[in-house]
Amino acid sequence: MPTTTGTGPGALKFYGVNIPGFDFGCDTDGDCTEAGAYPPLTQYYGADGAGQMTHFYNDDGYNMFRLPVGWQFLTNNAETGVLNTTTLAEYNILVQDCLATGAYCIIDIHNYARFNGSIIGQGGPSNEIFAELWSNIASYYASESKIVFGVMNEPHDLNVTLWAGTVQAAVTAIRNAGATTQMILLPGDNYTSAATIWSDGSGAALLLVTNPDGTTTNLIFDVHKYLDSDNSGTSDVCVTDNVSEAWEPLAAWLRENGRLALNTETGGGNTASCVQYMCQQISYMKANASDVILGYVGWAAGNFATTYVLSETPTDTDGVWTDTELVMDCMAPK
Repeated sequence: MPTTTGTGPGALKFYGVNIPGFDFGCDTDGDCTEAGAYPPLTQYYGADGAGQMTHFYNDDGYNMFRLPVGWQFLTNNAETGVLNTTTLAEYNILVQDCLATGAYCIIDIHNYARFNGSIIGQGGPSNEIFAELWSNIASYYASESKIVFGVMNEPHDLNVTLWAGTVQAAVTAIRNAGATTQMILLPGDNYTSAATIWSDGSGAALLLVTNPDGTTTNLIFDVHKYLDSDNSGTSDVCVTDNVSEAWEPLAAWLRENGRLALNTETGGGNTASCVQYMCQQISYMKANASDVILGYVGWAAGNFATTYVLSETPTDTDGVWTDTELVMDCMAPK
């Protein structure tokens, strides 16, 4: 199995952008309605997600996109692991548009470890149902080496020991479905906070998750971190670069345990404070943590309007794309 590794000082392996839309209608209780989804695809009257990704890849040097989707969208609202062929075909258009750029593409189930309010494996859908979902997704994309399996977006308020068992069920299902080499992202509690995964017990529990052969090859810790005062990603005022409270202790924990992490959500407003602190955060990652932190994926473009508080959505004027201030000044790798 090819092993994903970090890089030397000065560069990160992955630079990405989230392309939301298929997750619209989801809330933190995992209430995702299929009808609430808004595909970021022009053929469904959404944003030009394909054009955005092509621009980000070709013009800015990005090499990873995260494609959030609600579980309910993929199963047409049924609490099952069986994929609905019609809705899967819609989502797959975005996935194929992503793959066509040459970038890595994260399939992100955006349900907060829940289905309609109930925690997976803890009173909600069983681990077996969740494993069936991932088995079917992995089987569909098993031959695509640049697909990354994002097990779950932002789990919160759950039993971390039981949750690790749920994640293990998903990992085993993905590997046994034939997706034996791709990266799988392991999400901890507290909304996958980079500031707490190493101290809240979820990191320790997830260290025990393995591939069927007993290795941990390409099992990557999934972490999020925003720069506003409450780490919610709801303000365009940034107050921290997260270095002392998150990235330094996380990097030390990863080195101690011989593991890697990927920051799949971070972002800020198009403001002077966010440019300052985001540039500092990225500079730290490149210079001091690129051996254990693979990169970052900004939130967000896709179907978010350019007026959204954390917009990274570029503007297309007659085929000429213009990036937001934060993307231009900090986040774009070129």
